[in-house]
Amino acid sequence: MAPLRDPVIRMSPKPSDINIRGHIFGGWVLSQMDVAGGITAARHSNGLVATVAIEAMQFHKPVLVGDIVSIYTKIAKVGQTSMHVHIEVTSDRPGLSDEIKVTEGTFIFVALDENGRPRPVLQD
Repeated sequence: MAPLRDPVIRMSPKPSDINIRGHIFGGWVLSQMDVAGGITAARHSNGLVATVAIEAMQFHKPVLVGDIVSIYTKIAKVGQTSMHVHIEVTSDRPGLSDEIKVTEGTFIFVALDENGRPRPVLQD
């Protein structure tokens, strides 16, 4: 059994989220990753953020209806106004004892001021 971690988001996809192959549509997973990464970046920068890029995206295994999907994030790099957030998606599948890593990627977010312009991110 994998060690317990706190996901940013945990949900179960619906049958309406499947593609023609019976797997969860990749765009659904990508959208959930963007939300989770945005939460992490906003917390880290203490304000509004916008997604500006996605890099190193990999779909390892399909997500199925009935899976419980967990999205874990960590700040991988901080620049002047940007943050690279590594995002890992796992599925807890009925009948299996361990989570399955299904997707991972790095999303880049920029911190925004009240006028929607890039603002500095405090360094750790």
